[in-house]
Amino acid sequence: MRSFLNSKRSIIITILIVGLCFILTQCMDNGRRSHEISTENLKFNQFAGSITCAKCHKEIYDSFITTGHFSTSEIANENSIKGTFQKGSNIFHYSPALYVSMEKSDSGLYQVEYSNDVRTIFRRFDITIGSGTRGQTYLSWDRDGSLNQLPISYLTSANTWANSPGDQNHVYFDRPINSRCMECHSTYAEIIPFRLQGSPEQFNQKEIFYGIGCEKCHGPGKMHVEFQTQNPDAKVGKYIINPANFSRQQSLDLCSLCHGGRIKPIKPTFTFQSGNRLKDDFIVDTLNNGSIDVHGNQYGLLAKSKCFQLSGMTCLSCHNPHDDERQNLALYSERCMTCHNPQHGDICKMTGKIANISSNCIDCHMPEQTSKSIVLQLQNRNIPTAQLLRTHFITVYPDATKKFLSKR
Repeated sequence: MRSFLNSKRSIIITILIVGLCFILTQCMDNGRRSHEISTENLKFNQFAGSITCAKCHKEIYDSFITTGHFSTSEIANENSIKGTFQKGSNIFHYSPALYVSMEKSDSGLYQVEYSNDVRTIFRRFDITIGSGTRGQTYLSWDRDGSLNQLPISYLTSANTWANSPGDQNHVYFDRPINSRCMECHSTYAEIIPFRLQGSPEQFNQKEIFYGIGCEKCHGPGKMHVEFQTQNPDAKVGKYIINPANFSRQQSLDLCSLCHGGRIKPIKPTFTFQSGNRLKDDFIVDTLNNGSIDVHGNQYGLLAKSKCFQLSGMTCLSCHNPHDDERQNLALYSERCMTCHNPQHGDICKMTGKIANISSNCIDCHMPEQTSKSIVLQLQNRNIPTAQLLRTHFITVYPDATKKFLSKR
């Protein structure tokens, strides 16, 4: 009996000790979290806005605002819209009797449908999507706070209006835009939480940070700005995320949020934050690696490349997100040469055959290819036009090499 009582007493004491340890750990964790950025249930008022960052980081800010990321969404106006409203160049015909006209009025800029020269429907340009390097598409607010894609987009390479991807010969003003679209084209968009089942998602128009701003990668910055303002002599930035300190997978996951192909959210949109594990917030579809489009899954293509598999490279090995480096092929080629050089015993076989080969590795090993998902219908064209985008599958492309050599 005494042995049984001693044993029972020991069990009770053990449970109490474990319980106290758990409570102490929770208190310690809560203490740590009070000094960190919360990544759950983010709100608009946790963000400071990129312009606030310029007060202390002006040089980086001035460079960053020239990038495609920064202008991947904007409030639509005559400066942000690349297409022309000039008479004679502002109409897209679907047929002789059916066309859409891009028009200005005192109340804004509009896409207007005409059938047999009768005005049948009109929607305002409210948001531009895309920096315009390749093209743009446009969104319009509905009365209930939902967003719809407008039927006419803009194709930069042809400098003309075009039918929006997927519309092909149909005037469609009511394609809904969901929060996952906005997650990749904005820093933050406040979603109205309650809606009827089956109805489109709704957004608070006044609580959106357009474009991919500083806080997309560095986390909400309001607490950081407040702390640094009150403590100007502080040497270490607080309440802010520095992706330079990420592990390889953290860095890849951050870029894969928008450049990782078909990923299905399992948590509310905008829950994922810089530094999170992508697989905690999304179901990652690895099956799409069998046939990866050049649009939208740059990570999937890169991951198939030997350069990636035989090194510790990340997206940041080649891309500086703070600078506009688009079309600077010589600069990207310099980064290739950090590994592919005589010192490493790994140099291009065409070296010696081509003068200044190191100035352009890209056109041969990462050529532009047609996208199956970004296809636009141009006016008076029977065959839709596919966007040309640079592949991120780094390998030898004999046809691209021949084309490159023929131009020299």
